[in-house]
Amino acid sequence: MTLSPVFRSPEAVRLLEEHGIWQRLNPAIVAQAQAVQTVRADLAAVIGEEFRRPVDPVPAEPDAAEGNLDFLQEFFFLILFRALFESLGIAPRRLPFYAEMNFCIKGTITAADNIFDDQDKSLLPLKRNVGPRCGSILQLMCFERLIRRACDRAVSAGAIEAEPVDTILRGLIDRMARIGQLEGSEEGGVKDIPPPPEMIERVHAVRGGALFSLAFVAPRAIETGEVGERVRRAEPAIARLGTAFQIVDDLTDFEFDLRRRSHNLLVSQITHHGTPIEREKLRALWSGQPAEDGLVEGLFRPSAQAALEMARAEARASLAALEELGFWFPSALADPVVHAIVGHDGTARIKTLVSSAGRGTK
Repeated sequence: MTLSPVFRSPEAVRLLEEHGIWQRLNPAIVAQAQAVQTVRADLAAVIGEEFRRPVDPVPAEPDAAEGNLDFLQEFFFLILFRALFESLGIAPRRLPFYAEMNFCIKGTITAADNIFDDQDKSLLPLKRNVGPRCGSILQLMCFERLIRRACDRAVSAGAIEAEPVDTILRGLIDRMARIGQLEGSEEGGVKDIPPPPEMIERVHAVRGGALFSLAFVAPRAIETGEVGERVRRAEPAIARLGTAFQIVDDLTDFEFDLRRRSHNLLVSQITHHGTPIEREKLRALWSGQPAEDGLVEGLFRPSAQAALEMARAEARASLAALEELGFWFPSALADPVVHAIVGHDGTARIKTLVSSAGRGTK
């Protein structure tokens, strides 16, 4: 999972509009866009012109609605982190640094995920004249330099001290390595299927929760006093939101995870709590039978809805904890947010699961 684009459906966009979320996020959208622009501009100092293409424009004004929608969908979680950090009382002079760091983290994770999943996503304006795997390695090398430049810029501007920089960079590598260990353990396929609570703790709290927690490595190393305490209290809440996102990701990537034999919560739910007919069908799929269209929404619907409820529970707990810290994002929207945090390919599936359970999306 790569902090993927979300809020792709018209219903999801309406959710943001009708509850005023988009408007409240607009300052953070613009601030995060500026951070992306700053890091992308740094690329000229990192790699030669023959490897670069023109920088894509990003929103510069809060009223640039159309451009902001695309940016919001691509960078929603980074924008949410930026808004949260401001609400926690972090000094304005450090907010641009954290936004730049989070873009570099997203780019690094995206490039690494490309290699694991044979994909070709890019957050940098690099020319696509090499193979996708080579391009992803090139992205990784560039982001390693870009994240250091972001640190040096913040030190030069007096936003942070130089002393914690090495601690931050080592902390990021350590946490990414733990996530990578999980991914690497699945390269040959998994043999054991732990029950859902154990899988959430061992897999989803790492693949999703620890991924979201990367945003807190720098603030934890820098912020002190009351603000530092609020940052430490917010981190596990954000981790639970990442866990919820990963559970939803399992529902939308069920067939893909089956093919590569990786951990998937729906597989766990069916294995340990599914109906006899669900378990029989899963055994056939696990033995190599191709998965036909509509299985998750059809035969596996009871187990899929149970997994979706686990995601809702994580999101409710997350947003309630953040609300207690004074963050303005309404915890009452936890369920519809879970339904909306899917990419384009998963919107129809989640919509079917929600509507068949008698729940609305608003």
